Amino acid sequence: MLYHYTTFAAFDGIIRCAELRLNNILNMNDASEMRLFMNGICKAVTERLNQNGKNDKSRSVEAFFQKELEEEFHYSAYAACFSKYRDDAAQWERYGYLGQGVCIAFRKNMIQKMVGGVISLQKVYYQTDMREHRLVDDFYELIRNAESFSECVPSLQNLMNEAWLQSAAFKHPSFASEKEVRLVVSPFISKCFTMEPKYHVSAERIKKYYPLDLRKMCGELGLSLSDLVGEIIIGPTSSQSLPILQDYLDDCGLSVLKDKISVSECPLRKPRS
Repeated sequence: MLYHYTTFAAFDGIIRCAELRLNNILNMNDASEMRLFMNGICKAVTERLNQNGKNDKSRSVEAFFQKELEEEFHYSAYAACFSKYRDDAAQWERYGYLGQGVCIAFRKNMIQKMVGGVISLQKVYYQTDMREHRLVDDFYELIRNAESFSECVPSLQNLMNEAWLQSAAFKHPSFASEKEVRLVVSPFISKCFTMEPKYHVSAERIKKYYPLDLRKMCGELGLSLSDLVGEIIIGPTSSQSLPILQDYLDDCGLSVLKDKISVSECPLRKPRS
């Protein structure tokens, strides 16, 4: 199972509307999203160039990466986030509305059947040292063998696009306890990206997101939404009535999920009023 901790408002969007929102990774709670990987690759490549006496090329690479990072919004990936942990206190606090929300358990094997094309299911890695990543070798060999830095810029840009794609799968090690897995799309791959964005307007701001039509995606595999959902866990500090949630699932045409509801056993303290 992959566990998605969320609010009941978002739960309604997933269950009743069969829409899973992919949100901008740059706006998530790890402030180093995507930049962590890009800076790590840059550091590893420039260090290797310096060690081999390619100081001028090293400075050019660093400037190239910095210019790219200034355009980070253009390369933004969008994701829906899951944890491998069931009924986890940290997940409830961070993503489950301080335990007042709900957790939906999705069957990983079903999600794997649904992905492809511009949508990928990615395990998240928690590291800052990128020296062993294969892209470091690719960047280094391309730059080292070029007569001049300007000569390799077109090929360098292709590698940079690959690096941006990879960057969505890396987070700071302080988040390692989350054991995260992500559904990811990268809209900047314009040639093959046709998914239309939507916008959520609140009192504070407008947020852009990409919707996954779960009913359509399940239907293409001969499945229903109830096949995708393995369990629904009511948060440890939630006031949600079990009979009302069961009625809700009935009215959504998902009565088969009524027997898959459980209540969290996490002893999370309720927020003080």
